[in-house]
This record gives sequence, structure tokens and C-alpha cells, in this order.
Amino acid sequence: MLDDFLVRAALAGFGVALAAAPLGCFVVWRRMAYFGDATAHAAILGVALSLLLSTSVFAGVLVVSLLMATLVSLLSGRGYAMDTLLGVMAHSALAFGLVAVSFLSGVRVDLMAYLFGDILAVAPQDLALIAVGVLLVVGLMGWRWSALLTATLDADLARASGIDPKREQLVLTLSLAVVVAVAVKVVGALLIAALLIIPAAAARPFCRTPEAMVLLAAVVGAASTTGGLQAAYWFDTPTGPTIVCLAAVLFVLSSFVALLKRKLARPAASSDALR
Repeated sequence: MLDDFLVRAALAGFGVALAAAPLGCFVVWRRMAYFGDATAHAAILGVALSLLLSTSVFAGVLVVSLLMATLVSLLSGRGYAMDTLLGVMAHSALAFGLVAVSFLSGVRVDLMAYLFGDILAVAPQDLALIAVGVLLVVGLMGWRWSALLTATLDADLARASGIDPKREQLVLTLSLAVVVAVAVKVVGALLIAALLIIPAAAARPFCRTPEAMVLLAAVVGAASTTGGLQAAYWFDTPTGPTIVCLAAVLFVLSSFVALLKRKLARPAASSDALR
């Protein structure tokens, strides 16, 4: 079954959507969208360094993404506004990565594949790495779920409950680095943040509990990856951007449905008040 490149691509997309769903919800709840963007941009520098040192691209992206996320966490609140710090780090990492790639003489680098993904080129070994990454992220999220929710809700409440908010931030940082490393092949460094944020944002209006939001975000992400893969095959368009476009369409539809529900609920509430 894995000899079919479309099957491998679908499995890779489903795996990344599954890993991105819980992490994307925390990114939305904590308003860490730019944090995810900065970590994702560091992936290009990781690609360049791994090719330069003749090591695994997955390992290079994972290490550099983890270093970037940890560095931002350590520097935050030390004289710089968070958005300023993230802006500097994100664009600097991307620029250094692109410059480093230009120095790789004798190495053929498909830069577009790393920037926008090349899910159709997922090999069985890539699929194995994605599976390991998904299991690691899902395991971390499940293990620290209650503590992460408490720290997200209120840092003071977390401390009173014996939970260290900085430790939970580190768990999120590690998970984010792993998701970036496994998603580079699927949607590319420039679109990873979109796959994290858009499914979670689309799920948010319809969920009353965090667990329901994670499940619905996983469904939206899986529908975006598999549907985007099929649409790219039909219309001969770039696969990574097509996946994100479909996710954006689903977000617009969910926003429209949520708005319609609110408008329909107002007359009902007004008539109940009149009674």
C-alpha cells in the first residue's frame, strides 16, 4: 500500500494534522501565532545546516527549531516586547537560512519544496519519522494536558496548584519544534503556522470544551490535507498552498455559520424575554 505515493502523501498529511490539532489549539488560546511563525521560519536554517553537515534534514530542522523556540522563551520579558523579539528572530532566521542555502555548492537543493512543502515526495522513511513525531507530540499533550490547560487559563492558579507555568511553556516549545520538523515536508516552512492556527480557529466557534475543540480541529486539519491533496491532483496546483487554501475556505465557512447561528439566536432570545 505504501508503494503508492498518493497513499503516503495522505497518511503524512493526516499525521501532521493530528499532531498540529492540540498544539494549534494552545497556540490560539495563548495567542502564540507569531511564536509558531518564528519557530517555523527557523526550519530553513535547519535545512541548510543539515545539508552542510551531511546529516538528517529532520534532525537539523528539529534542533534549530527547538533552539529558536527556547531562545525566544528565554529572551521574552527581558527588555523587548514579545512581538518585536519574534519579528526579529523570525525574519533573521529565514534570511540566514536562505543565505546559507546559497553557499551550498555541489548540493542540489529544491528550495521551493522546503518553503512550500512537497508532500507528494514523502518517502516511507519520511512517513516513519512523521509517525514518531506525531506519537511524541500526542503523548506529550496527553501527559501534560491538565497542567497545560491550567497554566493557559491562569498562571497564578497554576502556581497555587503546584504547576510551574515555565515548565509547561517548555513542553509547548518542544512540541512545536517537533511539529515544525515533521510538517516541513508536507506544507513547507512558510505555511506551517497556517496549518497550526487555521483548523483550531475554524473549530473554536462550535466547541464548548477544550477537548471538543481539539477533536474538531483535527477533523478540519485532516479534511484540509486530504482534500487539498485531491484538489492539487485535479487542478495541477502546488500541494502545500492548496492545503492551506482549503483550510482557509473551511475557516471562512465556519465563521459564516457561527455568525448565522448568532443572528438566529438573537430573535429567539428576544421573544423569550418578551414572554
